[in-house]
Amino acid sequence: VQLQASGGGLVQAGGSLRLSCTASGRTSSSYVMGWFRQAPGKEREFVAAVSWSGGITEYAGSVKGRFTISRDNARNTVYLQMNSLKPEDTAVYYCAADQYNYRLYTDPIKYDYWGKGTLVTVSS
Repeated sequence: VQLQASGGGLVQAGGSLRLSCTASGRTSSSYVMGWFRQAPGKEREFVAAVSWSGGITEYAGSVKGRFTISRDNARNTVYLQMNSLKPEDTAVYYCAADQYNYRLYTDPIKYDYWGKGTLVTVSS
């Protein structure tokens, strides 16, 4: 499974961006999909995850109410709509796929496939 994230860029604080992650290769709509991010000098952290059906989602406390994760299984794509962006949201954002579990995990070790990441920079 190959994951390609896109949609990053430079935005002012308070602005919005939508990230996309498209899967190719041996894809499965039954995979849990997640977004993680890593800021310079910091560890990779969980942002959001979505169940295979899209009906169950989970968010990190720092983004809850501002970010929305969704998926379109017909397009093999998962999205992260980011609103009310803050400078502390600046990071490289990675999408990931968990092929073995139905529960939504926040630990990156549970995810089996990773995209290369897309940079989001929020200016103050």
